[in-house]
This record gives sequence, structure tokens and C-alpha cells, in this order.
Amino acid sequence: MRSIWKGAISFGLVTIPVKLYSATEQRDVAFHQVHREDGGRIKYKRVCTIDGEEVPYSDIAKGYELPSGEMVILTDEDFADLPLSSSRRIDVLQFVEREEVDPIYFAKSYYLEPDAQGAKPYVLLRDALESSGQVAIVKVALRQRESLATLRVSEGVFVLETMLWPDEVRTPDFPFLEEDIEVRKQELSMATSLIESMEGDFDPGEYKDAYREALQAVIDAKVEGREVARPAEEGEEEPAADLLSALRASVEAAKKSRGEKSGKAASGKGAPAKKPAARKTASSKSGEKKEPAKSRGRKSA
Repeated sequence: MRSIWKGAISFGLVTIPVKLYSATEQRDVAFHQVHREDGGRIKYKRVCTIDGEEVPYSDIAKGYELPSGEMVILTDEDFADLPLSSSRRIDVLQFVEREEVDPIYFAKSYYLEPDAQGAKPYVLLRDALESSGQVAIVKVALRQRESLATLRVSEGVFVLETMLWPDEVRTPDFPFLEEDIEVRKQELSMATSLIESMEGDFDPGEYKDAYREALQAVIDAKVEGREVARPAEEGEEEPAADLLSALRASVEAAKKSRGEKSGKAASGKGAPAKKPAARKTASSKSGEKKEPAKSRGRKSA
């Protein structure tokens, strides 16, 4: 991995120099726009709508359009004068319980690696944060934009998760929320049974991107000059007579599916891989048992 940003975690009077890396990547199949007849790449020119001339990238600025249609032009100098107090710093603002942060605010995840001289304070803060069971709320400026973020520990490293600002999260406003919809006790009970029948430990390795695999198979077949093998279409199930019947049938199907999976696991087929041994902390190396973190009550609004 290649670092995309260098800065420091600012925690009280402690400064921890770190490098930042993207923690995720999209595995989509990339395409180019091409001419259907000869496969030639399609290219675009930056053309001014006023004089019709092609504009070099060095002459392109950012413009903000007013309601009147007039354009306010901003230059690099205008952006350079903006106050980004947390530039090149990850400022720790407070610590909160994990459950207090709604996942809807999360935008993108990054790994933080300490510089050589920052390894000890990095490990110290990491172990303290991990044992507390909390996450740090921080402020950081990335790509000339200031963001709130959380700092948590995963697999022995800090994970920085940038967040949306509150006014960037839309409020759900749907007509059904104002309707008085009655749910029968039997339906609620059956829905609860369906949830219980589908409970299990989350293992992301059990899932795959079937569309991407099929698309790659089509590309490979074209490269090799083979016919594309199309998967057989699944037969459509008959719709249930009512909601309760649909729930009951779903519970039975879930139980049957779980029984088949447990049978495969018992025979050694499809058994999940063993989880790696937990990372030893400094306290475990010395033989001391770590006290469980005390859970704080959620603050009322």
C-alpha cells in the first residue's frame, strides 16, 4: 500500500506522527467508452461554452453559480486562504461509546501507521482506547475538506472513519410513517421467528460478488473466443396467499437451509476457517488479566 497523507494525531499535549492509507478498494470491472465499429477510445475535450475554444487544464478554475445565473470564480489563492485549523492534524475532540455513533454518518475508512518515532505513543493510545471500549471523535482535513471522523482499533491498528456532517444526512420523510398501520400479534410473532431462524455469526468470506464474477467470465470467454455459458434461470415461486403464510413458509425454508449447512459443516465440507489467534497486549504478555471495560450509560439528549 502507498500512503496518501502524512500528519499527526493530536491527543492533549501528545503528538503522534502517522501515515494514512486507504483501507478499502472497489473491485469493480473497469470499462472504457469506445467506438462500437472499431474499438477506438472515446476522448473528451474541455470546451468553453462562451467562445467554443478548447481550454487547457491550467486555465480551468472552480466556479460557483448564483441563483441569478452569474458565476463566482474562485482561484487556488482563494482556497489557500481558507482556515483549516486541523490541516495535517487529527485532533482528538472527545471519547464516546461505539453505540452512540450511528453508522449512517460513516463515509470512508483509512488505516493509520505510525512513523518510527511515533510507535510507542501510538501503541499506548491504541491499547488505552481498545481497553476502554470507546471510540475517539476527531477532526481532520483531507483533500482540502474538513471532516469529523472516528478513531477506533481494528487488527492492532487505528482505523480512521470519516463522517458526514449532520446536515448532509437526509431526514426520512415518507407518507407511510404518518399512517396507522396495524400489525397482528401472530404476524409479529412469525416475523420474530423468521429472524431467530436466520441468526448466525457474520463471516464476510461466505459472500461473493456474483455479478462481478459472471461479468469477468463473459470477458474471459470473449478473449478466448468461447461461447458464453449462461446460468440456468431459477423457477419463480408461487406468491403466498397472505403475509402470515409467506412468513411461515420463509421460516420453514430458513430452517431447511440451516439444516443443510450444518450437515455440510459436520462432514467437514464448507466449514468456516479458523479465526486467527487474538493479538496479545502488553498486559497479557506480563501475565496480568485485563479487567473488562466498564459500560457507561447512554447520555440522554
